Amino acid sequence: MSAPAAQRPVRRPRKAWSDVAFNVWGILVMVFLFAPIAVIIVSSFNVGRLLVSWDHFGFDSFLALLAKPAIRDAVWISVQTGFIAALVATALGTLAGIAMARHPGKWVWWFMGLLLLVSVTPEIVDAVALLPWTVFLGQDLGMSIFNDGIVRLVIGHSLFSITVVSYLVRARLVGQEAQLEEASADLYATPTRTFRKVTLPLAMPAVFAGFMLSFTFSLDNTVIAAFVSVSGSTPWPVYVLSALRSGLKPEIAAVSTIMLVLTLIALGLVALVLKRSGDSAADIARTMGGG
Repeated sequence: MSAPAAQRPVRRPRKAWSDVAFNVWGILVMVFLFAPIAVIIVSSFNVGRLLVSWDHFGFDSFLALLAKPAIRDAVWISVQTGFIAALVATALGTLAGIAMARHPGKWVWWFMGLLLLVSVTPEIVDAVALLPWTVFLGQDLGMSIFNDGIVRLVIGHSLFSITVVSYLVRARLVGQEAQLEEASADLYATPTRTFRKVTLPLAMPAVFAGFMLSFTFSLDNTVIAAFVSVSGSTPWPVYVLSALRSGLKPEIAAVSTIMLVLTLIALGLVALVLKRSGDSAADIARTMGGG
């Protein structure tokens, strides 16, 4: 006598070979992408003379950030430059994004085309252009501010970041109706007060996201930094490039691991702020992509 239908074991449908193949391929791709990062994290705990030669486990490499002035100064210059560049990019990009979202017209598409041109231009082209330009302004025209290494780095690092912030803020405000700003104007609020009390709070999640992304972009900007940096203001990426001549040491991996953690924290904060602002996963992806 056959068992009741409710007691029969339910057979799971067999996966097609194509699904299994795609799953395996996805795992291999993820391993290929993240294995080098995992190697760097493991190597940061190496106590040895060179990065490629494992000695034994320890935390001496992380202590080098405090013990060696050259490493400490390079990291501090990168952090300082990244913070200032993020402020500049956020201020200019926010104004540009609000203008594109609240004052639509044919000029917006031309302006977005210029921003796209800035974002797709190879960094080596920007670096080659910035070097003689800053030298011309600083030495030929006598504007000594352009001889300062931090100023040069901030200008170079903020170019691409301005476009990112502009896209993010525009994408944020395009999905928001302008009725609140119109209501504020109907209540006799000045344009400045409307901007501070209504428009800016609406755009704030994207503004914060743009600031954090601009900061992370500045930390690893190597090409432009190598061209425009001057003696006494060597950022971390340029320091790593110079260290290649004598061989990479474990402290390079240690500082890289710290910067990786900072980057992940920044991205996590961006996603958290966008989520708390009421955005869905699709909205977060759209805002992060500037679409």
